[in-house]
Amino acid sequence: MRTDRRTRTFLRLAAATVAIGFGGYRAIAQTADTEAAHVAAASQAAGQDLSAPFRLCPGVPQPPAPASSSAEPAKVFDNLYFVGIPAVSAWAIPTSQGIIVIDSLNNAREAETFIEGGLRKVGLDPAQVKYVLITHAHTDHFGGAQYLADKLHAQLVMSETDWNFLATQQPSTNPDRGPIPKRGMSVKDGDKLSLGDTSIEIYETPPHTPGTISLIMPLRDGNVRHVGELWGGNSFNFQLTEANFTTYANSVAKFAKIAKDRGADVQLSNHPNFDEALEKIAKLKTRTVGQPHPFVLGPEALARIFTVQSECALAGRAKLRSAAAK
Repeated sequence: MRTDRRTRTFLRLAAATVAIGFGGYRAIAQTADTEAAHVAAASQAAGQDLSAPFRLCPGVPQPPAPASSSAEPAKVFDNLYFVGIPAVSAWAIPTSQGIIVIDSLNNAREAETFIEGGLRKVGLDPAQVKYVLITHAHTDHFGGAQYLADKLHAQLVMSETDWNFLATQQPSTNPDRGPIPKRGMSVKDGDKLSLGDTSIEIYETPPHTPGTISLIMPLRDGNVRHVGELWGGNSFNFQLTEANFTTYANSVAKFAKIAKDRGADVQLSNHPNFDEALEKIAKLKTRTVGQPHPFVLGPEALARIFTVQSECALAGRAKLRSAAAK
């Protein structure tokens, strides 16, 4: 995504002086544990091509809300389809024994229109959905889950931690948000969800919610194999404490190493504004034989994204410390 003038100005003001990084990438940052130093390190890692994750940092301009509430489903890889909307993603992974859906959008209407209806539009049978894997216990990801469980007889899957967290929550009073789903299958850190010829690796990466999960999945583009990583909880909408920011940075370090070890080269997200999914899908429509796949960023770019995430979290922590010291 091309950065706007305010963001370019912010990037130019950030400076660099010491090396830190993930997965072999070394971003330049200042030694001091200050907001400015961590933002500088994040900006250095982001460069001009990774502006989306850099928006996590304090003070960075945010994009406007999506102008549309609908999106067309799209084939992204031979075994991965986008069935989400501009504000929140849902993904479908066809396997040899059925379909795994990742996340369920805000409510039953969206699940029916964009997931169930989207699968039909791309030539997949919604009745083949066997699992709905929920990345975390926020309504925009589980709101349509009960509809999919009831209509398609799909098994709902979420971390044990977040099932327990969800049991303490009250239903949303927002009419555009769906109900808390009935408890389904539980997974824990390091588990795999397997269906037919496909296994998805599951790792807990709090604190977006206590049991947020991030995923490693196999992808195919013709005869070329890729590995996708999906970070399950992007924004800092947890309770803003030093401990939570530290936990976020630690989760990033943990998952970055896993992604590197698995050879991940594709970034995916459960929000299109974090992985720029809709822009990349538009590029796919005009992709010709031999052209690079827009979702394939490579291991170094993924390591840079993880560095941005961690440094922005540490910037948030330093900002809290600075405010508390005044």
